[in-house]
Amino acid sequence: MTQRYGGEFSPKGTDKNAGPAGRSPYHGKTRSRAGGRVNLLFIAPLPLAFLAFFRDPGDLILRLLAFGALIAAAWLTREGVLAHEEYDARKIARRPAIPRKLFGAALTGVGLFLAGSVDGTPIIAAALGLLGFGLHLFAFGLDPMRHKGLDDIDEFQTDRVARAVTEAEKHLRAMKEAIERTKDRRLEARLERFISTARDMFRTVEDDPRDLTAARKYLGVYLLGARDATTKFVDIYMRDPGGGARADYETLLDDLEANFTARTQQFLNDNRTGLDVEIEVLRERLAREGVRSE
Repeated sequence: MTQRYGGEFSPKGTDKNAGPAGRSPYHGKTRSRAGGRVNLLFIAPLPLAFLAFFRDPGDLILRLLAFGALIAAAWLTREGVLAHEEYDARKIARRPAIPRKLFGAALTGVGLFLAGSVDGTPIIAAALGLLGFGLHLFAFGLDPMRHKGLDDIDEFQTDRVARAVTEAEKHLRAMKEAIERTKDRRLEARLERFISTARDMFRTVEDDPRDLTAARKYLGVYLLGARDATTKFVDIYMRDPGGGARADYETLLDDLEANFTARTQQFLNDNRTGLDVEIEVLRERLAREGVRSE
């Protein structure tokens, strides 16, 4: 009798990089908006730099200034888009201190104004600048202009959570950048699974800032140690890919993931217990008022 192959690479096989419940390492992720249109912003000004050297000195200066303004606008726009994505991904977040996309729109207008001044009249140059400013805002929108998740909540507690999560995200970003040096897709996917697990804890703490005290060593000490271990592992792995460092590092990620998952579940259970207590107290108060609940 024939038997279906059920190996790792079969259509219904098991994936070593999947989570305990078969969760993809990219669970909860969305496609980044910092590509495509943003990359075109870096490419579009290149003709200005090339053609500048075939003009007289006055036009050369204007074209190079326009090129510099447009490249700076592209960089600010990309950073603004990334900051907006991070803001959207978090339940508690402060608005960006610098409205990068707005400044990027302004520099786009300035760059197009300077480019239009080379061969056009001031009116045409101003029209190009205003058009560029408006189209930039239409394409990329404005930066977040207010804090999120801070209304009707203890601002001191939420500020502590926001700072702790921001610092934890820096550690995760450093780990990801280090692993990307290996050019190993399986290692990258394995780390992404751990990052997803860690961010589950971040969201849980954001939902209930009272959990921050118990989670602080996870967001700080454990992730800092994981970051340092990742950096050292990559240095060793780049010198000796066939050594045993990879197995040790994956075991470390397994242990970290198990601990983060267990602690997050404990937070959720504690929150559920608190909810059950509040519901029971409310029912007792309603009963004393003569209101019966089924």
